Amino acid sequence: MEKLGFTKRNAPKVHVLKIVNSPGNEFAIMNTLAVHPNDFPDNHYVICDNRYVLTTKTSNKLEPGTVGAYINQRLWASWSIGQEIPVSSFDMFKSTGQQSYLGSMNLEISFRSKGKATQREFDQEELAEQFIARFESQIFQPTQLMIFEFQGNLFDIGVKSVQIVDLGQISLDSVPTSTSITSKGILIKQTQINFFKGSDGLVNLKASSTRPNADAVIRPDFKFEDMGIGGLDLEFTKIFRRAFASRIFPPGLIDKLGITHVKGLLLYGPPGTGKTLIARRIGSMLNAREPKIVNGPEILSKYVGSSEENIRNLFKDAEVEYKAKGDASSLHIIIFDELDSIFKQRGSRGDGTGVADNVVNQLLSKMDGVDQLNNILVIGMTNRRDLIDEALLRPGRFDVQVEIHLPDEAGRKQILEIKTKKMRENNMLAPDVNLDELAHVSKNFSGAELEGLVKSASSFAINKHIKVGTVGDISGNLANVQVTRKDFFGALDEVKAAFGVHEEDLHTSIAGGILKFSTTIDEILSHGQRYIKQVKESRNTKFISLLMHGPSGSGKTALAASIALASKFPFVRLISPEAMVGMSESSKINYIDNTFRDAYKSPLNILVIDNLEGLIDWVPIGPRFSNPVLQALKVYLKRQPPDGHRLLIISTSSSYSVLKQLDILNCFHNELAVPNLKSLEEFKSVMDAAEFMNDEIRRTVVKQLYGVFGTNKLDIGIKRALVNIDTAQFDEDEVNELVELMAPSLVRENQSGSPSHY
Repeated sequence: MEKLGFTKRNAPKVHVLKIVNSPGNEFAIMNTLAVHPNDFPDNHYVICDNRYVLTTKTSNKLEPGTVGAYINQRLWASWSIGQEIPVSSFDMFKSTGQQSYLGSMNLEISFRSKGKATQREFDQEELAEQFIARFESQIFQPTQLMIFEFQGNLFDIGVKSVQIVDLGQISLDSVPTSTSITSKGILIKQTQINFFKGSDGLVNLKASSTRPNADAVIRPDFKFEDMGIGGLDLEFTKIFRRAFASRIFPPGLIDKLGITHVKGLLLYGPPGTGKTLIARRIGSMLNAREPKIVNGPEILSKYVGSSEENIRNLFKDAEVEYKAKGDASSLHIIIFDELDSIFKQRGSRGDGTGVADNVVNQLLSKMDGVDQLNNILVIGMTNRRDLIDEALLRPGRFDVQVEIHLPDEAGRKQILEIKTKKMRENNMLAPDVNLDELAHVSKNFSGAELEGLVKSASSFAINKHIKVGTVGDISGNLANVQVTRKDFFGALDEVKAAFGVHEEDLHTSIAGGILKFSTTIDEILSHGQRYIKQVKESRNTKFISLLMHGPSGSGKTALAASIALASKFPFVRLISPEAMVGMSESSKINYIDNTFRDAYKSPLNILVIDNLEGLIDWVPIGPRFSNPVLQALKVYLKRQPPDGHRLLIISTSSSYSVLKQLDILNCFHNELAVPNLKSLEEFKSVMDAAEFMNDEIRRTVVKQLYGVFGTNKLDIGIKRALVNIDTAQFDEDEVNELVELMAPSLVRENQSGSPSHY
């Protein structure tokens, strides 16, 4: 090869060196790695442990074969004294294919010793100038730890993120920053150095009108996907824009705008959608003091004045720091979970003590009182925003109110990807599992319910490896454990969405199926499908209230339930008197109110309100009824759902004339009349569908019924007709028994020509 004019490129020689302590403080101050001259030359790039790039400084105080690393370097690389590591020369160009330089670098700065912290303000321009002068031409990478001495003060520095550029690039706006330790760049005079306060917040950095806020609430290297919460992209965008964006920009710019920071953020929505999870993870996205997380009931105390004092204590640290440092103070975050449990509408408790009202007043004064603080952010979470005192929801208190919705299909897929991430990484998710399919079939599942779905599917997979007939004996090769599609669909039978379809109640209503004894039944079902399509697809109509009326037992509830289940809407719920037995008027109203509120949390909803006259306790004696429940129903039957939500209400009634007297008919957009069986031909169709005896006997029954009065007319509900058919089958003479049971339902014309029953 060499004879042909080619030279062999040798790989850098790898030295195995023993870690010892740095021989002097000057090595730490200059952020260099001490080496013996026999091992490496001075000011030379070396890569240690195949990962950590440092600059060398020679020292004869070291023995050959050793390398001196000071404490920050050892912490960064997790090295121990006496540990042997591979060290070799590092060439930036050969490693990256280009000369990579630092366009910008975000550093976190803290006092090395908290006991030596000072109140002095440090100018970021001076810090950056000194930093570059001392460490120019060194290579830096994210996660790196080092010591920085400035005007007699020792600081700990952590590299949070870097922007790698080529000197030939004209614009750096499109170049992303990186938090990966694999990103490396050389520090040059043109590098933009941004300093941010460390987690202790003790370093006072002078505000700048050109640099980012040194006390920014969100770490510069933070990404929302790092939180591990899926399906909340739009919500996070709004939270960031309203609550955090002003705290990231330079304070000088915010002063020019003449605005103050948001002090309150309220997250509300159905249970299990991630509100509390956001609270638990919010500390990871903050470059501020550790948040104070408070469960609502913990504030209350049995001692007079203690509850109010507990509120004051939450703000005490923020008040002390704000008095000492003003706008330079760190952000203090207070998180209230279950906010509605303690900050209800004043005067609503009726306990006579007034403690709850005083707690609300105390929070109001702290958030927007005379001594206003600009260094606090109160985050509240609740399932019931309507219960919270209105004064807290006004501007200056909880300015930003974000509804955390149930995730849509794309959001559910994000959540499933997060919850099955370890399964995929460890090859424990079978190839037949399609997350798109699971996201589609898990309609109206909350994040918590999707997590439960994954756990349930895992239990099915684990159960396959337990010996039959035992509880604890394991069988088979555990290395082959995989969660399959069958496991997930088995889990779907166990885990149900709280805001989904309550199939049990609806299936009970149509236990015998729908018997199409007349073309009228087909017409009713067709109309129902038309209304479903209208609610689902219409640009102009997002709400329809429909009344199905007819005689008792005519099958109204069964038809309504059939239409609702056939819609495939994610939320279908039945409101019936059976669910409210023993409830007071106020409890009934709350039950109805909660059901409608649940319906407003899903994009597509159907409510079946069965037996309207039963819901209002109407009885003909008097007549008597519950007016409060009636008025509540009138409101809900006409109320439009919120934007982005569509609702079809199907109500049933056996007393059309009563609804007319109660003036409730104007609450419905359309009406569908459900008839009884009106002829013997229709009854014959019912017997055919019920498979009563054989066709010859069914014809005999019709013939005998016709012979009673010589009439073909009938007036009986489908429910009673089916019961009569079933009853007759348990008699020795089925035909005569059925004729006797059905005869009272025959209709004959009296002498005046008007129909009458036998």
